Amino acid sequence: TANASAGTVAAGDRVSLGGPVGATTLHVLDEAMTPVPPGVVGELYVGGAGVARGYAGRGGLTAERFVPDPFSGTTGARLYRTGDLVRIGANGLPEFCGRADGQLKVRGHRVEPGEIEAVLLRHPAVSAAVADVRDDRLVAWLVPGPQGPPTVAQLREHCAVLPAYMIPAVFVALERIPLTAQGKTDRRMLPDPADGHLEQGGEFTAPRTPVERVVAEIWRTVLGADRVGAHDNFFALGGDSIRAMHTVARVRDLMATELPLRELLGAPTVADQANLLLAHDHDGSVREFAEAFAALDEDAEARTTSGSTDDATEDQT
Repeated sequence: TANASAGTVAAGDRVSLGGPVGATTLHVLDEAMTPVPPGVVGELYVGGAGVARGYAGRGGLTAERFVPDPFSGTTGARLYRTGDLVRIGANGLPEFCGRADGQLKVRGHRVEPGEIEAVLLRHPAVSAAVADVRDDRLVAWLVPGPQGPPTVAQLREHCAVLPAYMIPAVFVALERIPLTAQGKTDRRMLPDPADGHLEQGGEFTAPRTPVERVVAEIWRTVLGADRVGAHDNFFALGGDSIRAMHTVARVRDLMATELPLRELLGAPTVADQANLLLAHDHDGSVREFAEAFAALDEDAEARTTSGSTDDATEDQT
């Protein structure tokens, strides 16, 4: 084991990683290898004379972890990418926030939860965050700052720097992150996402046309969402390619209309999918079904789009 930093800890102090040892340098950088301001989470890189040449016989891993040092004037100097997420505290020393290498698999993509957590921790109203997968959906648990929790709309806008598949589908507020006896995040003790959803925020627009109502009810069935608006985003509500295929199947079953999956994936909102349906309504079956559907009560609507339609509901539609 090679030590890159050290420090003293007084009673009552927050534990930091200490300062650089000897000729070592420490850098807290973002995804673009740019230094982040104090208090902002980034990845810890170690430079200086103590950095090794690489891993013996593991060229790929060496290239990933040992990168050129843009801050050194020495030819061939490298930084070691630790995988530790830290932020510079009030004392000027790095505080450990988590790891960036605990990969998850979501919607066919490999996701680094540490990257998501690092972005969330940059929001001024978030003091702690954990990202994980539940029921094939990416969930973020967070501890709000003293000013109160942000809305889901604010968090999604803040997370827009991430690829779409890395933006959490659900945000849950906690009083504190559960920890193991060793002080690590106890992911098994994270509460059910259904128990603590944050407020959506932003302006909610109810479905405005009969076709939008049909699409919204199909989404409620396929996505398990409580409320779906005209401008809600399929992927933001937890949709993925599998659930998109289920949506295509429900449209086919209900309205005898075949929507190409690629076109559906390119129409992410209820309003967009309603317009897509109308563009494929060559025989009027979509409009006819939507008008009959609009006359149903709420319970009948749910039974119709869920596929559990009884005889009376079938007669009505």
